Amino acid sequence: MVAAIGCDRGHRDAPAPVKAPVPAAPSAGPAKTGCTLAPIPTKVPLSPKRIVAIGDLHGDLAATRATLKVAGAIDDADKWIGGTLVVVQTGDILDRGDDESKILDLFDRLATEASAAGGAVVRTLGNHEFMNAARDFRYVTPGGMHDFGGERTKALDPGGAWAKRLATHNVVAIVGDSVFSHAGVIGDWVTHVDEANLAARCWLDGQAGGPDAPSPVLTSDDSPVWTRTYGLPDAVDCAALADTLQKLGAARMVVGHTPQQTGITSACDGKLWRIDVGLSKHYGGPIQVLEISGSDAKVLTGTR
Repeated sequence: MVAAIGCDRGHRDAPAPVKAPVPAAPSAGPAKTGCTLAPIPTKVPLSPKRIVAIGDLHGDLAATRATLKVAGAIDDADKWIGGTLVVVQTGDILDRGDDESKILDLFDRLATEASAAGGAVVRTLGNHEFMNAARDFRYVTPGGMHDFGGERTKALDPGGAWAKRLATHNVVAIVGDSVFSHAGVIGDWVTHVDEANLAARCWLDGQAGGPDAPSPVLTSDDSPVWTRTYGLPDAVDCAALADTLQKLGAARMVVGHTPQQTGITSACDGKLWRIDVGLSKHYGGPIQVLEISGSDAKVLTGTR
């Protein structure tokens, strides 16, 4: 049995959890606030031959580089060499390490280089990105408090310069026939993915309330950045997962959020993959990524 480590439920102390799911209709979401952001398609318009998925990085630039190298994405100078490779990173770049802005900058640059080569870098947002926008800094390191030009609150508050950069990414992305999100899509969220993506982005962009009025993806226990349903092996209902995948038009779901002590794990005959292996310095887990090529998925292991 795979045990979960580093549970983040303590993060829920602030703001208080709200049990209601994502808004049930567009009128309850960004349209009501007058948000002007254009939606980013949940289904990424790519048909990649090879995808490499990377889990939680938590401020560790050295581990980030190691994962990108084992993926075949970068060389020793951090330049894109992946060609048409698509890299998907499933959130939680922030907190627990000192290199957060450097990692964000690296991924932004690689996204440009990958696009020019016919590849892509796709990122989804994790609970720690939203926590920082809500001024929950309990998991920020002393070094991290001096990151972002020494103005972390200003930079990451909704509407701040770095929060706006985060607002260019969705919470849930479908690439090829795989669904990627930080924690997974369950229950009513499956029918409101597009709304959840836009509502979360509008909040980060500063168009849907301040740090004391966060998006439902942060305040709902079962949201795609908070649920533990897919991270804990005894909690997975394979029939429910299959129904979710059918509704989303996908063959598998890939999630991070809940570190796996034995490395990347799978369940439900490969329909679920858990890729958070605690690879950052804070946890000291292995350097592992998930490679998806067609209908095949396998674990790649690297070194620090």
